[in-house]
Amino acid sequence: MAIGITLGDPAGIGPEVVAAALAATSDEVRRDVIVFGDRDVLARAARAVGVPLDDALAYEGMTIAGVVPGQPDERTGVAQVAWLEDAIAAARAGRVDALVTAPISKTWAKRAGLGFPGHTELLAARLGAADVAMTFVGPKLVVALATVHLPLAAVAAALDVPRIVAVGVLLARSLLDDLARPAPVRIGVVGLNPHAGEGGLLGSEEGAIIAPAVAALAARLGDAAIVSGPLIPDAAFRDALEGRYHGLVAMYHDQALIPVKIVDFELAVNVTLGLPIVRTSPDHGTAYDLAGTGRARWASTSAALTLAVSMRAARARR
Repeated sequence: MAIGITLGDPAGIGPEVVAAALAATSDEVRRDVIVFGDRDVLARAARAVGVPLDDALAYEGMTIAGVVPGQPDERTGVAQVAWLEDAIAAARAGRVDALVTAPISKTWAKRAGLGFPGHTELLAARLGAADVAMTFVGPKLVVALATVHLPLAAVAAALDVPRIVAVGVLLARSLLDDLARPAPVRIGVVGLNPHAGEGGLLGSEEGAIIAPAVAALAARLGDAAIVSGPLIPDAAFRDALEGRYHGLVAMYHDQALIPVKIVDFELAVNVTLGLPIVRTSPDHGTAYDLAGTGRARWASTSAALTLAVSMRAARARR
């Protein structure tokens, strides 16, 4: 099997950060890679960042000519969706067991017919995963999300005990099996409201949903984990930084992403837990303003590729 890498939006920085990450990795890893994208797009990106392009790289997917960095259009929208679908098809066929995805534009992908909010939802649907969790893995923080791409006003209604338990189980298993954390892993479940609801004065979700989920999760994991919560949000991330928790379950997107991008930006990796394959991605977007300039920072893509290789090896050993 191979590691698939999608180039993302060809008008964004995806091709450049992929080119740089591939140039920085080993020959052994590159021999296992299939690039889902246009070779000419990747070659242009390699020139922009000043790195060599391995002539032995394998490519699949549609070609696209005349891409202007920083100027997405209908064609770049079609290409990014097609490359992603090709990579998923390869995974379903058993040809790819790990996937590293460069950033797409949700706007242009939707115009091209993508009927999902993002990679996470698409991968879950195409690969038949009942429960998945968007999780950010960095040197200092590991945070899984109970809800993902929802308006803030819709978060409370979307929370329920089964979902929080499912995310906590996926997080615990990944900490133990993929990331080699020692048992029992320490998991903190973050509250939704200020002061974790202040005993119901500032919100009822902690008592009605999150506390029962914490109890159910602890019972489900048994001796494999120590589960705490609902935690006061403004203290939970500080405590995780100080080593009190191996991982956190956050209730919504920005609750997790703001601290992750403050303390682990450029080294954090977006991981989709619960899929039958490994899937990682850098923790940033298309950055059209940087595309073609050679100034895009590629550390997160390199970290995503390194983590994919590591997780793939850990799962193969099991």
